[in-house]
Amino acid sequence: MDGLMTVKKSRWLISLTAVALAASACGGGGGGGDKPKVFTFANIEPEHLIPGNTNDAYGLNVESALFDTLMTLDANGKPVPQEAASVDTSDQKVWTIKIKPGLTFHNGEPVTAQSYADAWNHTANGANGWGNNAYFSTIDGYADLNPDKGKPKVDTLKGLKVVDPQTLQVTLSQPFSQFPYILSFLGTAPMPKAAFTDLKAYEEKPIGNGPFEMDGSWEHNRQIKTKKFAGYKGPRPAKSGGVIFKTYASRDAAYTDLRAGRVDFDTQIPAAQVPQAKRLLGNRYLSVPSGTMDFLEFPLYDSRFGNPDLRKAISMAIDRQSIVNAVFNGIYKPTGSLLAPIVPGYRADACGEACTYNPTAAKQLFDKAGGFNGTLHLLFSNADPTYEQWMTDVANQLKQNLGIKDITFDKIQASDYISKLVDHKATGPYRSNWTMDYPSAEDYLTPRCSKPTRSGYDGAACEALIQKGNAASTPEEGQKYYQQAEDLVLKDLPLTPLWNWQDQAGYSSHVGDVHVDPYVQPLVHLDQVTVK
Repeated sequence: MDGLMTVKKSRWLISLTAVALAASACGGGGGGGDKPKVFTFANIEPEHLIPGNTNDAYGLNVESALFDTLMTLDANGKPVPQEAASVDTSDQKVWTIKIKPGLTFHNGEPVTAQSYADAWNHTANGANGWGNNAYFSTIDGYADLNPDKGKPKVDTLKGLKVVDPQTLQVTLSQPFSQFPYILSFLGTAPMPKAAFTDLKAYEEKPIGNGPFEMDGSWEHNRQIKTKKFAGYKGPRPAKSGGVIFKTYASRDAAYTDLRAGRVDFDTQIPAAQVPQAKRLLGNRYLSVPSGTMDFLEFPLYDSRFGNPDLRKAISMAIDRQSIVNAVFNGIYKPTGSLLAPIVPGYRADACGEACTYNPTAAKQLFDKAGGFNGTLHLLFSNADPTYEQWMTDVANQLKQNLGIKDITFDKIQASDYISKLVDHKATGPYRSNWTMDYPSAEDYLTPRCSKPTRSGYDGAACEALIQKGNAASTPEEGQKYYQQAEDLVLKDLPLTPLWNWQDQAGYSSHVGDVHVDPYVQPLVHLDQVTVK
């Protein structure tokens, strides 16, 4: 499963607050007279709007309106058909996908098996450099499209076979019980033939297959307008006239507009504003469980952190609840698991003693490990002020509870942070983060165990258990192997879990039929929203 690491690395999101121009002060939703009843959604400038190249949350928010996928996730986080009529396998390796007839793209072009094959082949081709490339690493022939050196000599995946216009056969390189989850990710959405005539132009005005279509081109750093797709024949027709994604420079600016009624949805209310939001919005304030986790990870390639007792002592010296209370207004949830609570197979206290605050036992273990000599560097990016806030608390607790006297911060430029970690250039423990691609333990564990790991951890034994889970006859059967893999990681502790995010959202009085869902990228089902 090494191939998955390529995309897993790209998904170690640092929750970047993108630098964008302030949104225009146009009003929120709420139609009047003959005006289309549209609503507005606070967003940050996306990086991309092509499915195969979009893995930032802000781009995915927009694509959730523009695109449908073969599968989607139900209220329990299980994959169910969306554009697929059926997804079948007898061995977890060869999958036969039947696509519902009569579906079209926004330009009227039929959605067929070839539409998916074209999109997947282009994304999987390493020469194109698209961000979701490795989501297709399980398909036979991926290695040929991603050679270690030089350009690929082929341009299609060997494991993709278009049987007929409505049937796609997918052969994987090895059994993978989680494949239906992959099919629910927006990065696997189909693309029309028209897209490949001019991909640059296509990204400015994507032609999708979802309930909304573009209403004009992407207005960079201002807004992205969509309107109801009148020809939509899929399972989630839009109930409004459209959604406008307004671009904001910061979360605070978006919340200010929500409070003033100038935007209808804000799904990233800053923690500091939560008490006020609860008072002002009442039942229009929403706290939604998240698949995002924060960790403190250790650079095991640095011999100073090679002793697991030292890592455990540091973990036990951190008072997670006090940090959550002080920095995040108590809205995040301290955790003892590598998985988010919304993921099947989650166990609240999988980490046990190693993630339980116990300063006395931590100091004893620290002394047993020989203490720590020299300066302890703590690394984080400059993308969000809360990173330095909670790292300051961690530093103070390590000084007080373990007696480490010399602690310094290495605050890294956000654009350089990931590459520094990937290149094994961290000078000490660092903030790491995981945002769920799909609700499976495999999604959280593969990046910890498959080479090359960011921490330098040798996860061969863990990876072997993951592969057993992948080969299980059902996702549910695979959970026992994934739990064993999690136990191994938490025993070795190359990283320690800190807290699970909770998304704080709110909406205006102009909209109704708001259905929140932690398994939906924008947290709300955009197609179901009505405008008053």
